[in-house]
Amino acid sequence: MSILKELCRWAAWLRPEDIPARVRALASSQLLSQLASIRAGAAHPLGRRLIEGFGPPLQADPRASACVLSGLGSWLNLDDTAYAGHLSNSTVSVPLAFAHARGLDGPALLAAVVAANECAARITAAATLGPLRGHSAVHTHLAGAVSGRLHCEGADDAVWSSALGLAFAMPNWPLMRAFLASDARVFNTFTPVRTAMDSCDAARAGLRGAADILEHPDGFLDRFASVPLPDAVSAGLGTRWHTETLSFKMHPGGPGIDAAVDCAAELHRQLGPCRPEDIEEIVVEASLYTLFAGRKAASYIVGPGSPLGALVLHTPYPVATALLTGGLTVNDFAAPLLSDRARWDVAERVRLVHDPELTRALFASEAPFGEAVRQAGKAAGPWLRAFAGEEVAELAQGAAGDVARAGFASSAKATGARVTVRLADGRTASRQRMIPIAAAGPHTRAHHAELMRAKFLEFGGPSDVADAAADLESMDADTLRSWIESALR
Repeated sequence: MSILKELCRWAAWLRPEDIPARVRALASSQLLSQLASIRAGAAHPLGRRLIEGFGPPLQADPRASACVLSGLGSWLNLDDTAYAGHLSNSTVSVPLAFAHARGLDGPALLAAVVAANECAARITAAATLGPLRGHSAVHTHLAGAVSGRLHCEGADDAVWSSALGLAFAMPNWPLMRAFLASDARVFNTFTPVRTAMDSCDAARAGLRGAADILEHPDGFLDRFASVPLPDAVSAGLGTRWHTETLSFKMHPGGPGIDAAVDCAAELHRQLGPCRPEDIEEIVVEASLYTLFAGRKAASYIVGPGSPLGALVLHTPYPVATALLTGGLTVNDFAAPLLSDRARWDVAERVRLVHDPELTRALFASEAPFGEAVRQAGKAAGPWLRAFAGEEVAELAQGAAGDVARAGFASSAKATGARVTVRLADGRTASRQRMIPIAAAGPHTRAHHAELMRAKFLEFGGPSDVADAAADLESMDADTLRSWIESALR
């Protein structure tokens, strides 16, 4: 049996009672988190243009709704990630659209989200050691959208296998120029979700996809993975829940800037309001991951007129904003706040420094790369050297170890940072955070429900909707439909 067929046979028949309570609870928080991200995207000028072009978030045709919801939630980097991939843009948005249209109840929606998470994360993990990662790995959403829709529709595993085979026939490969420098970023999830909707329609009409499209020598992993990990697709089905590796986003931007922004906000509270002229220098020590993303974006940063696609990957502006204001919101990425010259003056005083210990901690955790490096073993060496250089490659491989995790109940995403502020009066203050607020780790496992309630409220969500998220598992169809509409109103 192909690995795709094995995955589909398991996921298509996954029922709410098959999913541990702790995993269903994470999916409830994931739904609320992504609804907050969709609200934030819709409120931004670029999101309003997407709605003008393609219609409102909820439409009569759930295929159209799925595309718009996916597009709105993705481009501000407020979406949730896991090992592996930026899952929620498809794995939550598509089930939301189809659950609303088909009159599903709360347990059915949660099961569809978890099934989509598991399929998308596993296929993405199999290609993690490759040229595309994070938001650029848009193939995540081919898997997430097909799985999320077909689970809501109750399709059998044969339809799943054909739909995924067709979706992965021509997987998307984004160009960094468009991704970083233009409004095409709003299509980052929209486009693969639309492809997935066509693939589902085609499979239901009887068209067949190649069941071995993932592992075949002429297939997906051959093209998209430098070190293919086909075993990741089906390892521990029903016991190794990738949903448990979820990291939630509290503020826009990423990857890797979250901890630095958290530290800068803490320093604002410690130091009190700082005038730009009071700040002499800000040093951000971070892992290689943060520096890598920053280098990609840096050449596109020109001050207030910088393209949004590059700006959300840029560490200096978000850190300067959080230090001056105490936080970072969607409004900080739009005029008039984005044009504030004082913020940009402070951003120019931000200096990024690589901290090997933070890189070591990054690769010791599961996400975004550590588990893939563990599973690959020595075969990961060439990819690591190409990504990070010889010295860091040895450090990363040593930190990751060589024994893949049996389960993810204690998973972590250690994208840490240390921020030091030097003031003109000679004072120095510093804060360090190994795991960003709401990223995978012990604190998030214990507090994800209250954290996502706070996120939803921050982005204008009604408090009664936030409170009702705790009751998703008991919602009937009518109550769920009303809850979704209220969340997006």
